[in-house]
Parts: sequence; structure tokens; C-alpha cells
Amino acid sequence: MRGGIRRMALAFSVVLASLASGCAWLPGQQKAAAEAASGAVLPTARAAYIVEVDAPSEQRQLLLSYLDLSRFQNAPQAEALSAIELNRLCAAAPAQARSLLETQGFFNSKVTLTRSPGTPERVQVHVETGEPARVDGVAYEVTGALDESGTQPGPQKALLDKLRKTWPLTAGRTFAQGPWSAAKNESLAQARAEGYPQARWVSTQAQVDAQANRVDIKLLLDSGPLYRLGALQIEGLERQEDSSVRRLAGFNAGEAYSEKTLLEFQERLQRAGLFDSVVVELDTAPEQAQAATVRVRVREAMLQEATTSVGYSANTGPRVALEHLHRRPLGFSLLAKQKLELGKEKRLYQAELTSHATPSLYRNQVVVVAQRLHTDDTIEDSYGLRVGRLQETPTHDRSYFVEALHGRSVKPGGVVSADASSINYHWTWRRLDSALLPTEGWAASAQLGTGLSRSTVAENGPFVRAWGRLSWYRPLGRQWLASARMEIGQVFAKNEVGLPDPLLFRAGGDDSVRGYAYRSLGPLKAGVVQSGRMVWTGSVEAARPIFSDLPQYQAAVFLDAGQAADNWGALKPVFGYGFGLRWRSPVGPLRVDLGWPEKSSKPRLHFSVGIAF
Repeated sequence: MRGGIRRMALAFSVVLASLASGCAWLPGQQKAAAEAASGAVLPTARAAYIVEVDAPSEQRQLLLSYLDLSRFQNAPQAEALSAIELNRLCAAAPAQARSLLETQGFFNSKVTLTRSPGTPERVQVHVETGEPARVDGVAYEVTGALDESGTQPGPQKALLDKLRKTWPLTAGRTFAQGPWSAAKNESLAQARAEGYPQARWVSTQAQVDAQANRVDIKLLLDSGPLYRLGALQIEGLERQEDSSVRRLAGFNAGEAYSEKTLLEFQERLQRAGLFDSVVVELDTAPEQAQAATVRVRVREAMLQEATTSVGYSANTGPRVALEHLHRRPLGFSLLAKQKLELGKEKRLYQAELTSHATPSLYRNQVVVVAQRLHTDDTIEDSYGLRVGRLQETPTHDRSYFVEALHGRSVKPGGVVSADASSINYHWTWRRLDSALLPTEGWAASAQLGTGLSRSTVAENGPFVRAWGRLSWYRPLGRQWLASARMEIGQVFAKNEVGLPDPLLFRAGGDDSVRGYAYRSLGPLKAGVVQSGRMVWTGSVEAARPIFSDLPQYQAAVFLDAGQAADNWGALKPVFGYGFGLRWRSPVGPLRVDLGWPEKSSKPRLHFSVGIAF
């Protein structure tokens, strides 16, 4: 009420003053009077200025980002500084700058500020950082169960020694707030991950002697109790058996908890092919420390899946495909997969029956394959039965199996049939930064098999088949990425022994020698390309983003070479070269290449998705 009377009196006095002065009652004066009557504060002139910081680059960026004087120089009109506020911030800036510099370890910095009149005014902040403070000593003490058990030889003493040895801010290191916080978080996370999920810092002190540029660190960690793994509590199972989860645990009740153990368990379940989602957690209630419940929450994948696709391959042309997966056929703990592919040059039927994985991720498997491949003037039919075991992990795959194989080739010169029975071992190793979109590392595959071959037009006899492939990736700088691969293989058998065509080799195509048609390179017999007993191919490639801000789209150049033959003396590599485009898509690299064979000016288009290892 009193405020309203005051505004009315103020408005009345403004009216009287304007009448007494004899001035006209102008619209602008009406607005000023209205603002005065409402109690509004009339705006003051905005202070226009720019801030310049003279300091080393890292410290300059720090001050430009967080110094109040810098943050307000581009403030919107509603938040603009007045001259009085600018004076206040200029007076406070040196002290604020010194506080900011202390977070980077500079406790003896000198900061001065000068102002140069003009439009806009220049405000210059000059910084002399001095020497950064360094860690002089570290006292890392532990209380709780880790302290009690850490005096005896064993894994707990090893953990205690590891915590102290791997503490990042060691004597002589520059002290700064960022590394100090990161070091505490990292050390605490390490203790929690290796048996002590209730670990906490009791105290963390960084005692700074600013005059001597020295910091003494004192740490006290309460480890809490050592947790041991107890019973599994599984939630979410509907159709799959409890044993399909338990057999993948990889640990026994009573073992000391580690985060790695549970993460590996979770990864094994995710790779089992039975679940859409998996979460493995430890119940960290203190009263359960000696037998902590391991909770496993799963969401089962659909019992059956059927997918259809239409595609095109530069190797075998257009195709349609149908795939079916049953995750519990006839109520058994198995995976049943079937695939039917129909194309112009390739027809395929494949059926797989695979057991659920064991704790070591091995599966028993039966595979039946029937394929017809039409290349040039040859029709190649093959039928195979494979029984064995396979293991798939993030870093390596392996399988061993016995195989019965029948091959039938229809050529202009007649029909050739051969059978082979063999035992085989296949390996794949991966040391890549990403298995899907690698940029650095290597991958290697090897196959070794031995058996007996029988032929309708040649002698029967034993054979040994060996094959290997090496792929390599490395960034070269300036966004260039280099890759290379080499393939080599040979079938060891007497020349008189006939072998099924699937055991032999050809070259040419997307993942072989670009510029040549799929399987078009091999020894010539009566003017017809045949499969050879040995093969060698190699490739080098360099790729770079087309646009620096869109690194997933790349241009590439390549050089390929290779050939298949019946003996090394007859193997004369041919070359293919060209360029292409790459899209590093979420499902793998998509490649479109235009390749030229060495003795022809007619290019061939190649299209592929993914990476062959």
C-alpha cells in the first residue's frame, strides 16, 4: 500500500515538473513518466569492451572460458554490464584468475590487468604462471578388510600393492585439479572392481606448500569387506532352461568377487544367441558380503525368427534369400538355423544344428550344405556334411570337425566327380580396435585339414590342405588409413590324385583381385579356367575422408595382385588397380570399387559390405 502511494506521488511530481517547465507533453516523456511511476529502473549505458589474455595457450583458454570478465563480454543486452559492474569485475579479475590457475597447479602466478580506452575498450590480462607445483610424496593408507588381509601373501596383498603402485600422481608429477580428481576416481574404481564394491575414501588431502611449489598427498581408503560370490538369482526365463544360464557363469560360489568376472559372464550370455538383453549385477548389501547374490536379469529373444532379403553381389549377381532360426527346436536346448539363397549364378541351402554354449564357449555343431555355383562355362555342385565343435570369442574363433564332401563339375569337356573325407582345424585371431570398423590392428585366419580323396576320373589318395590370410590396418596421419591383406594356400597331394573342387582354389572378385570377375583366375586347361592347387593374393589400400567433418564417407585407391595355379612355378600374379568409395556404416564398411585389370581398359564394378577375415 505504501509502495503504491509512493509511486502515485512520484508520478504526480513528474507531471507538475513538466507543466512548470512549459515543455510539451511528448510521447517519450510519457514513457519515462510511466516507467518512473511503475518503479522501473532506467537503463544505464552498456559497457562495450573486449578481453585479451596474455598467457600460455592452455592457461589462456582456461581464463577465456571461465573468467567472469571474459564470459560477460558477449552477454545479451538483458545481461549487459554497466560501467560500474565492469569496474567491479576488473578489480576482481586478478584474484579470480589466480584461483583458476591454481586448479592447474600454478600457486605462485602473477596476474595484472590493464585497460585501454576506446570503442570498444580493451581489457588486457597479463599472466606469469611461474613454475607448477609438483607432488613431493604420497602416503596411501588402507583400512578395512584389505588392510587386514593385505599383509599376507596372496591376491589381496597383490591388490594392495597394485593400488599403491598404480596411483597416477606419483612423486615428481605436476599437480593439478583435473588429474587429482581423476586419480582418486580411478583408484577407488579399481578397489571396487577387484573385490571391494563398498570401498570409499575416508580422507584425501593435498597439502600445498605454495612457496616451495610442493604438494604432499595423504590418502586413507576404507576398503569395506571382501565380497565373495554366492548363489545365482536368475530372472526373466520363459522358455530356455536354467542350465543355459548357469553353465556360462564361469565361476564357483565362494570365489572373490571381481567386476571382470561378472562382465565376462554377461558377455558370454549376450553371445549365446538366446537373449535380447542381459544384465548381471552383484547384490552389495553388507550382510551378504560372504556370499553375495549374483542377479542375472535376461529378456529372451523370440523363439523363432524368419527373415527375407533381396540383394546383389558383384561376385554372383542378384539374389533372394530366406533365413529361419529356431531357438528351441522340438523342445531341445539347441539352435536350428536354415538358409535358402537363390540367385542367377549361385544357389545355396544350408542347415545348422548347434548346441548351447559350454562355460568355455564351445558348441557342438552339425552342418549340411548344398550349393550350385555357375562360373563362365562351368557348373559346380557341392554337397557337404560337417560334424564338430566351434568356439567364438571377441578375440578369436576356432573350430575342429570331420567333413564329408562331394563335388561335381560340369564342364565343356565332360563331368568330373570327386569325394573327400577329412578332419580339419580352423583358427581366427583378432587384435583390432574394432571388429566391425577396424582402423588399427591385425586379424589372421588359418585352416588346416587332412583326409582321403576319391575321384571318378583320377586316382584316389591322401591330401593335406593349408590356407591362411592376414589383414592389417593402420592410421597414417592427416586422416589417411592404410590397410593390406595377403592370402596364401596350397593342397598337398600327388598330381594324379583327383580332388573335389571346393578343396581347390581360384582368385578374382571383391575380396581377392578386383578388376577381375569372381573366381575367374586359375590355371587354363583347354581354354577353360580351372581351379588350382595353390593360390596367392595380396592387396594394399589407402583411404581418406572426402569431407573432414564427415569421416564416415571416404575415398580410396587400391592395388591388388594374385593368381591360382597348379604349381608355384606356374603361378604368375596378375594385377588389378582402381579407386572406390567407402561408407563406414553402423553394420560395417560398405565398399563400391571400380577396378581395372592390368591388360584391359574395361573396368569392373565391385560392391561389398563387411570385412572378410
